Amino acid sequence: MKRFLLAYAVITGLISGSAVQARTLDEIKAAGTIIVATEGAYAPFNYFQGAKLSGFEVELAEAMVKKMGLKLEWKALSFDALLAGLRQDRWDMVMASFGVTDERAKAVLFTSPYYCSGGVIVSKDAAIKDAASLTGKTVAVQTGSTYMENVKKLAGVKEVKNFPQDTDARSALVAGRVDAWVSDRFVVKSATESNPGLGLKTGDYLFVERIAAAVKKGNAPLAAAVDKALAEVMADGTYKTISEKFLKEDIRCKS
Repeated sequence: MKRFLLAYAVITGLISGSAVQARTLDEIKAAGTIIVATEGAYAPFNYFQGAKLSGFEVELAEAMVKKMGLKLEWKALSFDALLAGLRQDRWDMVMASFGVTDERAKAVLFTSPYYCSGGVIVSKDAAIKDAASLTGKTVAVQTGSTYMENVKKLAGVKEVKNFPQDTDARSALVAGRVDAWVSDRFVVKSATESNPGLGLKTGDYLFVERIAAAVKKGNAPLAAAVDKALAEVMADGTYKTISEKFLKEDIRCKS
C-alpha cells in the first residue's frame, strides 16, 4: 500500500506544509471538520480517480463523518508514514486498511474493526498455494504491511522482497521477478478480476485479521464517537450499500 510523500504533495496538494496540532473531540466539533489520513493507492479501498479520492474506505469514512455532524478533510501520503503522522498530531484519524496488531496497538488507539479480511497467497504457479509451498520461494509484499510481517515469520521462505506500494509487489510477480505475492484478499480479488489475462492464481489465507481506523493513543472520546458512527451506518444499510458497491459483498466482521 504505499506512496511517495513528495509526489503526493506535488500532485494532489493534499498534504499541508505545517503540522496539525492534536485535537480533542470537543475541539474537532468546534472546528466542524475532522482530518483523516489515508494512502490513496490501495484499490478498491482507497485510491485516486483523477484528483479525487475514492474507494470503500473513503465513502465509508465520509458516511461516518456525516453521522458525526462534521465535514471531512482528507490527507493522502505513503502508507508507512500514516501512523507516524498520527502520533505527531498531523491529523485526527487514519483510515487505510490497517490490520489491528498488538505492536501497533502500543502506539495508537484502534476503533472497532470495520471489516475483516486477511493475507492470501498469489502466484502464477498453482502449486504455490499455502505456507508450506512458499519454502524456498521469493515473496513480494508491501513495506510496513502485516503481509510483510507474516511472511517474514515463515522460516522456509528464501527471500522477502518489500515494495513501497502493493501494486509494485504485484507487478514484481507479473514480471516473474518473484514467485509469489501476499496481499489482502479483496485487493487480490479486485486485481485478478480486473486483469484475467495476467494468469494470477489465488491460494490460501496465510493469516486473517481485523481492520480498523486509528486515532491518537489516549483519545478515547474520539474513538467512541467513531465507533458510534460506524454502528449507525452498519445499522441503517449504508455500510452494506458501500461494501457491495466496491467489494460485491458485505465485508463486515461476522464475529
